[in-house]
Amino acid sequence: MKSASKKLTFLAVGIMLTAGALTACASGSGDGSSASSGSGEGAGVKIGLLLPESKTARYEQFDKPLFEAKVAELGDYEVLYSNADQDASKQQQQAESALTSGVKVLVLDPVDAEAAVSIVSAANAQGVPVVSYDRLVAGGDLDYYISFDNEKVGVLQGQAITDKLKEDGSTGGILMVNGSPTDGNATLFKKGAHSVIDTSANKVLAEFDTPDWSPDKAQDWVAGQITQFPGQIAGVYAANDGTAGGAVAALKAANVTPWPVITGQDAELAGIQRIVAGDQYMTIYKAIKAEAEKAAEIAVSLANGETVEGDTDTDGTPTTLLDPVVVTIDNIMDTVVADGFYTVADICTSDYADACAAAGIQ
Repeated sequence: MKSASKKLTFLAVGIMLTAGALTACASGSGDGSSASSGSGEGAGVKIGLLLPESKTARYEQFDKPLFEAKVAELGDYEVLYSNADQDASKQQQQAESALTSGVKVLVLDPVDAEAAVSIVSAANAQGVPVVSYDRLVAGGDLDYYISFDNEKVGVLQGQAITDKLKEDGSTGGILMVNGSPTDGNATLFKKGAHSVIDTSANKVLAEFDTPDWSPDKAQDWVAGQITQFPGQIAGVYAANDGTAGGAVAALKAANVTPWPVITGQDAELAGIQRIVAGDQYMTIYKAIKAEAEKAAEIAVSLANGETVEGDTDTDGTPTTLLDPVVVTIDNIMDTVVADGFYTVADICTSDYADACAAAGIQ
């Protein structure tokens, strides 16, 4: 693989490049594309950023602006941004447009891990380096991969739900609401979770791979399982906070008691608020700021023709894997609040003020 011998030349933390006119133009909507540019160091150099969907709040709320801000800090590079809205064909078209526009590097978070191989091949043919961001493309000649230890995410989720059920003295069953079948990360989450749940005292009653990570589809499926397994559901393994929200809606509509232990991931604000309210037991916090900023640094290095290497490698691709963190009611202040991901005011709106006070979140 062409990237195996590359070495990373990173800018020292805290160094600010002299760029008196650094700017980042506001992003548009419509087809999900936007661009930011300015003048100075890196002027005229284009970096493509392709994100997969907007149903999960993190991409538009955190990944995109954090990536763009870091790139702007490093120089006057132009970021060509597109969101595929969970449409692999649309992402293919967006990639073709970015390559036609002359991007020097492509940062790609694939909708479909296998379909995205054609995007990587097209970039390879033009000599454009590709950074696989958050989700690993299932093939192709990649120049870098940055994500979290996704199998560990599933292990942490599975451990959290089974430990809590054991603490509660429950040997009841678990519904598994997995992620999208086209997302390679979802496969790893599921694998990690099964490695723990399958050796526990809690049987998997049924499981579902949720198309497009859709909360509505998760809700519909859980609603059907409630009638299929009355009184047997002690826990719901939900692969992310969106599917957890769907599960909670179905369980509330059916007035299920006792309330099951429910997992999540991404530390979405709604998920944190459900934890405060007692509707969701835990979520996984991933330091998206660190991921997005690292990706920006790598992209800038590659755009400038510099060599890169990672902390580890994935099938010969230089790789950085960041650590996921479990968040429960007990450590909200020490994680998402301490990191500035959310403020207490963000979490403790009027509907959650009493629950926040009871949990010491204030």
